[in-house]
Amino acid sequence: MGNNKIIGGKIRSIREMKQISQEEIAERSGLTVEQIKKIEDNEDFPSLTPLIKIARVLGVRLGTFLDDQSELGPVVCRKQSSYANNGIRFTNNSTIDRRHMNYHSLAQDKSGRHMEPFFIEITPKVEGENFEVSSHEGEEFIYVLKGTVEIIYGKNSYILEEGDSIYYDSIVAHHVHAADENSAQILGVVYMPY
Repeated sequence: MGNNKIIGGKIRSIREMKQISQEEIAERSGLTVEQIKKIEDNEDFPSLTPLIKIARVLGVRLGTFLDDQSELGPVVCRKQSSYANNGIRFTNNSTIDRRHMNYHSLAQDKSGRHMEPFFIEITPKVEGENFEVSSHEGEEFIYVLKGTVEIIYGKNSYILEEGDSIYYDSIVAHHVHAADENSAQILGVVYMPY
């Protein structure tokens, strides 16, 4: 989807404007230079976590990478436009390189925001697939719209069905994926303290 290409270019332009090298970002974020290069070249979007870490190093909001324009007032996101046109695909740290989640930003036009709300489509679970948990500063809220979702959080695992929700601190290692062989849809809100 188109927004992936926008993100890589924005990261590169902000990094160059602030005169920070890929090596410096790698060192300060804990990512590899190769990961940063792939993200800037629009070859890889493993999950939200690397983007959050890069945003921290660059001193910008996560939303800066997603914004198309800046609106100071409220932003209304209509169903037709939000789900169809502004998706971002992530593998979400799957050990199998497949597109695991499609994120659709619900507030990319809102400037100065501290929350990132997404409509997220999760692909069905693949037998034998393993996931790597991730952690970052902030908080997350998930509400299951359709299907069944498993959230690994620290040493615990939670199964959420349609209508269930969970709110957690993102600093604890976590992972979100479909709980069975069916796809799922969730509303996810990521909060980043600044």
